[in-house]
Amino acid sequence: MKRFIETSGRHRKIEGWPLVFTILVTLSILVGGIVEFLPLVLVKSNIPRIETVKPWTPLELAGRDIYIREGCNNCHSQMVRPFRQEIERYGEYVKPGETIYERPFLWGSKRTGPDLYRVGGKYPNLWHVRHFDDPRSTSPKSIMPRYTWFQKQDLNFDGIGRKMQTLQTLGVPYSDEEIASAADNAKRQAAAIAQDVVASGGPANLEGKEIVAIVAYLQRLGTDIKGSSASTAAAGISDVPSGTN
Repeated sequence: MKRFIETSGRHRKIEGWPLVFTILVTLSILVGGIVEFLPLVLVKSNIPRIETVKPWTPLELAGRDIYIREGCNNCHSQMVRPFRQEIERYGEYVKPGETIYERPFLWGSKRTGPDLYRVGGKYPNLWHVRHFDDPRSTSPKSIMPRYTWFQKQDLNFDGIGRKMQTLQTLGVPYSDEEIASAADNAKRQAAAIAQDVVASGGPANLEGKEIVAIVAYLQRLGTDIKGSSASTAAAGISDVPSGTN
């Protein structure tokens, strides 16, 4: 009992020094955090990798930045969870190795609209163009706002290389050649998407607009896993737990 009283007294004495107590607590949290975090960064075997997963193309990267800028991830999660109802509605659940090159991550469970991680290839390019211009034209009950400026606002091709250079310093395996030719590669992909939109009966002259970038990004979402040996495919649905949201 005497020892308990002494220990309690020392603890109360430390509590009586708010600045010292705050510093000690902060140090404890920092040490614990570092011990938990460093192995994940330094031990490469802890990072799951999927052979077919590649970094974003320059145009897709630009589209992803627009997606983040407009707050699209506030309404659309990008994380299909391993539950039967999720897989049946959205497609195969998301693997950690699929998002290895994402800076920042867009994981989450907030859904005002559907999860978009498996939207790539689900709709043609023109569908996305019309959906952003007027969501009700493709989804009559949609409450999504219109993004009409995507077809009017010019895309900054020259800034893409600098973004790729920054990501390269963070570990994304972009080569110096890819960074140097980022603008040209983005323009080629943009032209291909714009031509497809016109061929499908859509508006012309979109190759220099923001709409082609965000369409390129959406059409890539969740497609890298296809054909991968790490993929469980739809046949694996029976092995997925039937938990609830």
